[in-house]
Amino acid sequence: MANVTIYTTPTCIYCKMAKEFFKENGVEYSEKNVASDTQAREEMIKKSNQMGVPVIDIDGELTIGFDKERLSALLNVK
Repeated sequence: MANVTIYTTPTCIYCKMAKEFFKENGVEYSEKNVASDTQAREEMIKKSNQMGVPVIDIDGELTIGFDKERLSALLNVK
């Protein structure tokens, strides 16, 4: 099983879509709320050079935003 981390904010619709995609495909993930966790926010920016969410880390491969096709390929799901 892949190691999946998603950096989110509570109001991000694309974050919600990504988490629903994970749920539908049985993908376990850890979530880091960058709105309230400054350490997670700094970690996300350092990894991705992005301030927007979601930033999704799958075994070290980053996806910026909700890209269903890329996530499916990285997770080997449909």
